[in-house]
Amino acid sequence: MLRTHCLQQWLALSDLGMEEAFFDTPVYREFVQLDAHGRLPDESTILRFRHRLERQKLADQILATVNDLLAAQGLLLKAGTAVDATLIAAPSSTKNKNKARDPEMHSSKKGNQWYFGMKTHIGVDADSGLVHTVRGTSGNLSDVEEGNSLLHGQETDVYADAGYQGAEKRPDAKKDVTWHVAMRPGKRKALDKENKPIDALIDQVEKIKASIRAKVEHPFRVIKRQFGYTKVRYQGLLKNTLQLKTLFALSNLWMVRHALMAARG
Repeated sequence: MLRTHCLQQWLALSDLGMEEAFFDTPVYREFVQLDAHGRLPDESTILRFRHRLERQKLADQILATVNDLLAAQGLLLKAGTAVDATLIAAPSSTKNKNKARDPEMHSSKKGNQWYFGMKTHIGVDADSGLVHTVRGTSGNLSDVEEGNSLLHGQETDVYADAGYQGAEKRPDAKKDVTWHVAMRPGKRKALDKENKPIDALIDQVEKIKASIRAKVEHPFRVIKRQFGYTKVRYQGLLKNTLQLKTLFALSNLWMVRHALMAARG
C-alpha cells in the first residue's frame, strides 16, 4: 500500500484513478508487487490507507526517513539552507455542496495577478537543492513570516529572495545564522555598474547569491512538472500539507536518482 501511495503521488491520480490504473497498466501492478490474478486494491482501500497516514502524520516521517537515507549517502549537507515559497492554486468555484470556497485558502497578489489557494514554504540544502523542511500556509501569508521556521538549526548561512528582507530581525530569528537576502529589484536596477566599481562589485555579489538561491526552484519544478501537482486535491491546509511533504520526499529521491543507482552499481 505504501508503494501504491507513492505511485499515486507520482502520477497525480485520485483514489478512483489509481484503482482504474491498476486494471489498465500491468507495470503499475508489477511495481506495487500485486498478483495479476489476485485482488487489486479498490478506491476505498486506497482512501483508508491515505487516511491512516494522515491520522498518524506519517508524511513527516517519510520525509525524515528519506533525508536520513540521503544524508547517510553523503548527498545531503547541512551547512547552508535556501528558502522560498510558491503558490498552489485551489478551486475558487462555489458550485459545490457547501456553496462556498475552502475557508483555509486565501487570495494573494503576485505581480499584477491575483491567485487563490495556499502557499508552500520549503527549506532546501543550499548545496544539493534537496528539501529538508516543508510548511503549508494560506496564500495571503507573507514569505518572511515563515522564513525562520524553515531552518533545521544546524545551518550557518541562509539564502533567500527579496521577499525575506528583515527575517534576521524577527522574534523567532535564530542566533549564529547569517542571512544572505537578495537586494530589492528597484534598488539593484539603480546601481551604476559602468561608472562605479563598488556598484559593479555589489551586482556580482547579487549574481552569486542568486546562483545559490536558484537551487530552491528545482523541487518546485519537479512536483509541478514531473509529478503534475499544480492544484490542491483536498480541502483544508493539513491534508494538502501532508501530501506536499510526501511529494517533496519523492522529489528528493527523483533528483538524486542517478547518484543512488550508481551507488548500487
